[in-house]
Amino acid sequence: MAALSVAGVVASTATANAAAGCRVSYQIANQWQGGFGANVTVTNLGDAISGGWTLEWDFAAGQTVQSGWNGEFSQSGTRVTVRNPSWSANLGTGASVTPGFNGSWTGSNPVPVQFRLNGTVCTGNVDTTTTTTTTTTTTTTTGDNPGGGPRVDNPYVGAGVYVNPQWSRQAAAEPGGSRIANQPTGVWLDRISAITGNGSPTTGSMGLSDHLDEAEKQRAARADGQLVFQFVVYNLPGRDCAALASNGELKADEIGRYKSEYIDKIAEIVSRPEYSKLRIVSVIEIDSLPNLVTNVSPRVTATPQCDTMKANGNYIDGVSYALGKLGAIGNVYNYIDAAHHGWIGWGDTNPQYDNFFASAKLFASVLGRNGATKDKVHGFITNTANYSPLEEPYWTVDDHVGGRPVKESAKWVDWNDFNGELGFATAFRTELVKQGFDSGIGMLIDTSRNGWGGQNRPTAKSTSTNPDTYIDESRIDRRFQKGNWCNQSGAGLGERPKAAPKPNIDAYVWIKPPGESDGSSTYIPNDEGKGFDRMCDPTYGGNARNGYNMSGALPDAPLSGHWFSAQFQELMRNAYPAL
Repeated sequence: MAALSVAGVVASTATANAAAGCRVSYQIANQWQGGFGANVTVTNLGDAISGGWTLEWDFAAGQTVQSGWNGEFSQSGTRVTVRNPSWSANLGTGASVTPGFNGSWTGSNPVPVQFRLNGTVCTGNVDTTTTTTTTTTTTTTTGDNPGGGPRVDNPYVGAGVYVNPQWSRQAAAEPGGSRIANQPTGVWLDRISAITGNGSPTTGSMGLSDHLDEAEKQRAARADGQLVFQFVVYNLPGRDCAALASNGELKADEIGRYKSEYIDKIAEIVSRPEYSKLRIVSVIEIDSLPNLVTNVSPRVTATPQCDTMKANGNYIDGVSYALGKLGAIGNVYNYIDAAHHGWIGWGDTNPQYDNFFASAKLFASVLGRNGATKDKVHGFITNTANYSPLEEPYWTVDDHVGGRPVKESAKWVDWNDFNGELGFATAFRTELVKQGFDSGIGMLIDTSRNGWGGQNRPTAKSTSTNPDTYIDESRIDRRFQKGNWCNQSGAGLGERPKAAPKPNIDAYVWIKPPGESDGSSTYIPNDEGKGFDRMCDPTYGGNARNGYNMSGALPDAPLSGHWFSAQFQELMRNAYPAL
């Protein structure tokens, strides 16, 4: 039997001194293959209702009502509406009714996460209002606290952002590091033990609750009382199927462990009442879903591991489960990782070459699964832990050189539709909305390592008439190839974290903490599930995914997530804007 108790309050078009509130218990009485029976007990906690009541909820996985009792049932799409039977139009204060129904399901049968009685979200509390309208859309499973207040359009506006004290101490201990040690960075939960803080290289001895306790202290110390806490959900089964340095602990088929030992535990901690005043931003599974477009058969960049993850569906299952579970907590803002322009910036009518439109469609395929409705996706993030600059100031993909368009003729561009993350993020957002995501979604861009300053930064457009020379002399991105991703030589800190820097961009963020390695330069035995990827070897000559270019990686790098002092110093040295 499954039961759901819902918490949070909404009063709509309230009259003077009106009180509204309700509590719902949803119980699956029995379930069989393709069918189930459920009872929904709703208790009116507010003023007495006379003249009729209406109970509403949404199914998240395509369930349908077949027949019902103790109410008049109807369903339109995912929305179920139950109106009072003719003999039970009134519902006094403290009174309960229990409509029941038989339904059908396919794939999964999650309980609904939110119920409304006469337009009021049932939260287990009572709200007394005058003529104002309060909107709180917070729901949780039994035993959880939903988190505080209505979600705002942009969580970063009017708020500070959490400074990880452990990263701050490491940064401050470096020569010159105190200049950026107070910058906010993301907390990475890169394996199950990181939740409790058992020596994770990313979170050190601090677990998730330790970080949240510290975040609450930082919030309470602010005059505005608003703070964003950023963390990365990063532990999918078969993680990073096209790489080795960032492989994870869970095998390709361990989706059950991912849900019960990882996501469920995170959700339980995040939903605790003591953290309800925080604005909690979750970055969902970097470097995951686009692999199912670009690195699967029949692409030349396919890997057997990515083919396996596409076939078993566990990337989509895991991401949708994380979105549904965390998105049901009222003060959590889910942002899905959307790669970067150097990965999926190619849009084409030929499926063999289209990454852009195909990726947007793939992202949309998570909607409706495991409770991952579009209202649980606040936005997307690009360039996470990557090096793509925001903009190239001296050239565009539409330039013509020597009578030829650089988009077609320059090796660096290679038909890509974009040359920076701002243009890509803006265009990809538009396509995501077309694919079914909410029109209000915002974008984040990780600028922690995309500054490309220093003495090698160009200061003007090249005058060459050779397309390759023109681009190579004009571009600020100094990588050998824009697919290179591991500990890139010459990179610098980018724009400092900033709220609402551009239209539809919620924030520039430092989700990847500067100074944490992308992967080891040589094989290092470890118990963290992390392999050795030749893309982290400075002597490596490349592969099909980076056009057989040199890796451009720094030497002597430690395992991914471990502190890399030489990289930290280079990032400060090449910062743009300069420190």
